[in-house]
Amino acid sequence: MKITLPSHKTKIIGTIGPASRSEEVLEKLMKSGMSIARLNFSHGSLDQHKNDISTIRSVAQRLERPVAILVDLPGPKIRIGHLKTEPIVLKKGAELYLTTRAVSGTSSLIPVSYIRLPESVFPGSIIYLNDGFIELRVVDVSETDVRCVVEVEGQILSGKGLNLPGTKIFLDTPTDRDLDIMKFALDEGIDTFGISFVYSADDIIRAKEFAAKRGKTIHTIAKIERAGAVDTIEDILEVTDGIMIARGDLGVEIPIEEVPTAQKKLIRAANLYGRPVITATQMLESMVDHTRPTRAEATDVANAILDGTDAVMLSEETAIGGYPVETVSMMARIAREVERQRRTMRTPSFLQDSLKEDLRNRQINIPDTISLNVFEAARALNAPFILTPTTMGTTPRRISRMKPESWILAFNNVQNVCDFLMFSYGVYPIVMSTGNDVWHERVIEYLKDSGKAEKGDRIILTEGKFSGAFGGTDSMSIVTVS
Repeated sequence: MKITLPSHKTKIIGTIGPASRSEEVLEKLMKSGMSIARLNFSHGSLDQHKNDISTIRSVAQRLERPVAILVDLPGPKIRIGHLKTEPIVLKKGAELYLTTRAVSGTSSLIPVSYIRLPESVFPGSIIYLNDGFIELRVVDVSETDVRCVVEVEGQILSGKGLNLPGTKIFLDTPTDRDLDIMKFALDEGIDTFGISFVYSADDIIRAKEFAAKRGKTIHTIAKIERAGAVDTIEDILEVTDGIMIARGDLGVEIPIEEVPTAQKKLIRAANLYGRPVITATQMLESMVDHTRPTRAEATDVANAILDGTDAVMLSEETAIGGYPVETVSMMARIAREVERQRRTMRTPSFLQDSLKEDLRNRQINIPDTISLNVFEAARALNAPFILTPTTMGTTPRRISRMKPESWILAFNNVQNVCDFLMFSYGVYPIVMSTGNDVWHERVIEYLKDSGKAEKGDRIILTEGKFSGAFGGTDSMSIVTVS
């Protein structure tokens, strides 16, 4: 057994790309605090991703650190096609045709990957390019072309995204390409998928049913980047295993001034459901080109952590940026400082208050009662650790959502269960059987011998002693290190 605790409990997700796929950089990222490696299948070949998976696993095994892998599916993302020369600058007031025909793009004619574009828009519709930095207004629609006027100018590159806020998109989630990628990833032993452009719970169910037909159980991260997903978030949380607040496309789909409050509401909802939540997009974007973030970016990361996010994600910063290791180190420093001061910040205890209200009304279940009492006992006793054996990972996630100052050591003998626990705040999963009565004594002895616990420390232990039910945590005990 080896436990290497990072300096922070907020999980850091790093996107792997040309800047970070070497063994040398991956090792530095993991040592700096990256606990989840994201593979963005919108870019790169399957062979390249296969090599990345092998390298990530090899480095993590050598370092003896738990590092999960997230396969992020492209989804029905609408993108522009190939441009003859790039970048192309679209000038305000210029006329521009978007076409479904197979052509090379120019400043007046740009191909689009979405064959049913003319059906989804009408004169007066607004179309956004490149995460909303370029705005077009539709003037006329034909069978294959959409004539537009540039309302907000900017430069554009091949493959950039196109958004159609408030219109019907005739694309299914997951797409056929997504399903091919899922099959590839399942064959590689990966079972955690980011499902892009989720609109409803049915999208998550389709992905899970696809895996089930192949004899696999998967974990899904529903990426919230459509207005419809925000409106149906509770239905989505009923069926998904976690969510990602993908603020890039979300900030185009809904008015940008609504994104901050939407983020807070989504984090709160995920916490209530006990689902890990990732906050993503442009968190430290200036560090793509600079060694320091802006003050606003540092504050953005801190606020997401204070709101209750489990994980923060880096995209271009680690995939193609000039300072991937420095970016992860900065993210870790911000997280560590915010976590250190969380109690003094007097942040709203909405979740605890909600559970206590349920307790008063006798509407609370046993696992929620246990998790609430574990959190309060750990805080009152300054317990450095909470030990929790788990069947499916539910108990550690229920405790994690309250963001305790204690580390949650979660034990399961199945690697995939432990891998997904890497997405939850303050949870350190350990692959180990807890089938005997003295398993925790071994753990506590290790913590003592390694200097992580001292004589007199109180350690909280949760177990399923009485119900006999599968995964039924029903007891809490306090052990004093002797």
